Amino acid sequence: QISFKPYSRSMKFIETEISDVFAIEPSVFQDERGYFLESFNLEKFEEFLCPIKFVQDNESKSSKGVLRGLHFQKPPFDQAKLIRCIEGNVLDVAVDIRKGSPAFGKYIKVQLSGENKKQLFVPRGFAHGFSVLSNSAVIAYKADNKYAPEYDAGIRWNDPNLNINWGLEENEIITSDKDAALPFLSELDTPFNFFK
Repeated sequence: QISFKPYSRSMKFIETEISDVFAIEPSVFQDERGYFLESFNLEKFEEFLCPIKFVQDNESKSSKGVLRGLHFQKPPFDQAKLIRCIEGNVLDVAVDIRKGSPAFGKYIKVQLSGENKKQLFVPRGFAHGFSVLSNSAVIAYKADNKYAPEYDAGIRWNDPNLNINWGLEENEIITSDKDAALPFLSELDTPFNFFK
């Protein structure tokens, strides 16, 4: 008879240093056949975090050195996201851009990988991006609002005031022309406000 061996006994919701951003560790059950995990559970999510209605699932594959971000959408199409890495290894970053937030301009960095199965919940009012540390990586994320390209915005990945270490040498980083031309945070009139 096959018996599952859990990595952890329950889904863990872990507070980060910035208000409302959470790392999530799902329960993973493995045996000689492979593994099983529950990647999202609405009841648990709303019990530990907040009411949510995800409306869209997105997936992207990127090669080593690719850096996507830092992105957000302006209201009324701002988005909260639940991000996970299905294959490979990425450094996931969320920057607080809420006016009046005690953590304004600060960021959270979490390594997400196909091995550790961690997820990051990025609420509205944050810019999000990631860099690919492995040969390739597949990222999947849920969003609670639809994609609206005319409301698309962002912050430059190499903003000197943020000074984010993306885990790569600068000459390794591959980014789009669009992302390379994004403004610095100091040039941005952020549309978000912090509410306690």
